[in-house]
Amino acid sequence: MKSADLLDKKINNYLTKLSIPQKKALLTVAETFAEEQENENRWGDKAFVAEMDKRFEEYESGKIKAVSLESLEQKAKQSYSRRKAKK
Repeated sequence: MKSADLLDKKINNYLTKLSIPQKKALLTVAETFAEEQENENRWGDKAFVAEMDKRFEEYESGKIKAVSLESLEQKAKQSYSRRKAKK
């Protein structure tokens, strides 16, 4: 825990010396690291991977039918337009 506290102090010390563009660049790097960690944790979750494998097999076997985002958006817009016209 002490090493984490020491790292936090060092990082905070350097943050005060950075310009706004430098801080934005650092934030981008930090967000990328956090997203990579999140993805590694997710794919390391055996239950998540098993569920994804099951869904992929259902899709490939034809048991379920996938709908494209464009198709879904178009149907939603049409439904919204019809409901709005009825009012």
